[in-house]
Amino acid sequence: MPADLDEKTTRYGEMLADALAEAEIVVPEGTPLHDAALECREMAVSYLEDGRHFREADDPVNALAAYSYGYGWLDCGVRLGLFAVPDDTDLFTS
Repeated sequence: MPADLDEKTTRYGEMLADALAEAEIVVPEGTPLHDAALECREMAVSYLEDGRHFREADDPVNALAAYSYGYGWLDCGVRLGLFAVPDDTDLFTS
């Protein structure tokens, strides 16, 4: 059975918003790594906003793509150690 596009788009948008709320920048301010963390967060937030715009425009395919890209930016930052996330979260790869 194919995936339900509306359900998946809603779920990915909520996952990205939740992940942004959980991820805390842990690298020292004034360092290139902090700048990288800020850029990763900014990209994730921008893609979340883009996804919401696409949802409002009844374009779930582009909304899902935007949420996925945003999540990728944030997840990369977590894997690089730019962000700390709670150990009990299943929002990020391990």
